[in-house]
Amino acid sequence: MKQTAGMREGDIAQIKVGLQDVEPAIWRRLEVPAEIKLARLHVALQGAMGWQDYHLHAFRIGDVEYGLPDPDYEPMGVPLKDDRRATLRSLVSVGESFVYECDFGDGWEHEILVEAVLAPRPRTRYPRVVGGARACPPEDVGGTPGYEGFLEAVADPRHAEHDSMLEWAGGSFDPEAFDIDAANRELDIRFR
Repeated sequence: MKQTAGMREGDIAQIKVGLQDVEPAIWRRLEVPAEIKLARLHVALQGAMGWQDYHLHAFRIGDVEYGLPDPDYEPMGVPLKDDRRATLRSLVSVGESFVYECDFGDGWEHEILVEAVLAPRPRTRYPRVVGGARACPPEDVGGTPGYEGFLEAVADPRHAEHDSMLEWAGGSFDPEAFDIDAANRELDIRFR
């Protein structure tokens, strides 16, 4: 097991999560217990980013992938290690980054950087979102190329798919919107 400089039991890890291959950047900063299991970190990431947890996921840390073991999905010909047993603190150190992928069909990859270790604050619930920018793409939009096409359609009222895309997205979509309070309410629902 890896020695994790600076993270002890009871510490809080500050992480920055950035959605890859999308410009301008879509990101969130979270504070999570250093002892969080990767399976629970997945739940926190889904809530913080605005994903609905419809799809499979995996964490890639070094040459190892973690997720729910599935004989039908074996990256690199090797079964996933069980993310319900692995903790953030046991696998990464401050300053290190790793990859979180959700929705293997759309291929959304997120880079996660462990920015700092903090002492827990009294009367503070974790995990929590402490920063971020921009709305997450709608679920099942088709990855980066699909999202780019979606943004073109919703931005142009004359686009042939403008109305259908807006209807599909629930009536409106503002790619610049990020509501930290709504993200934390979602985490409260998923973790309380």
